[in-house]
Amino acid sequence: MAVTPDKLTRIKNIVFDFGGVIINIDHHKVENAFKELGIHDFDRLFSQASQSELFQKLEVGLISEQEFRDDIRKLTGLKINDDRLDNTWNQIIGDYPPHRIEVLKQIKNNYKLFLLSNTNSIHFRHYISKFQYEFGFPFISLFDHTYWSFKIGKRKPDPDPYQFLLDQEKLNAEETLFIDDSIQNILAAQKLNILALHLDDHMDLGSLFIEGKLNYMVVNDLVE
Repeated sequence: MAVTPDKLTRIKNIVFDFGGVIINIDHHKVENAFKELGIHDFDRLFSQASQSELFQKLEVGLISEQEFRDDIRKLTGLKINDDRLDNTWNQIIGDYPPHRIEVLKQIKNNYKLFLLSNTNSIHFRHYISKFQYEFGFPFISLFDHTYWSFKIGKRKPDPDPYQFLLDQEKLNAEETLFIDDSIQNILAAQKLNILALHLDDHMDLGSLFIEGKLNYMVVNDLVE
């Protein structure tokens, strides 16, 4: 459902998800990495870990990295050291398409930019250092402020992280656009009157902006 153009022109703040929006996520690569270790039923592993809320607990800091690693070893029966386990788990992290980084650099002059991501400290260390190595400057410098679930103890799609960001930055929800690739996170943002755009598999961040500003002709049909 499209919104009126005047609502889009009032946007002053843009909140980005990270995985699947800025950096690519590679589920096949991490599955293959576990297969190389002898885990051929990765779906079962992922399902069991999800059911036990293992990933969620790590993402909000309810368990330590070591507790997470130990639980993964219990689920898989693997007898591997921490570094190798971290490296295997980090295979889910894909590439940074350079044009997306250029988009963020261009629009920073026209909007306040924020990041709101469900993530964990193991992945965080990997992709932050990866970015520094590939682009030569700190990732967080692209934003006015970054909000990572494992640091703030809140994760999407719960309403708390959205409201926390709005309150911390003193933002007006109706002047704020949220971009995410998960529909459940979009629906949660909408409940707080945040304009939200679902970036599905057929869209790319680059198509949403032109000359450093929102491409209203494209965004108008996507924002609800």
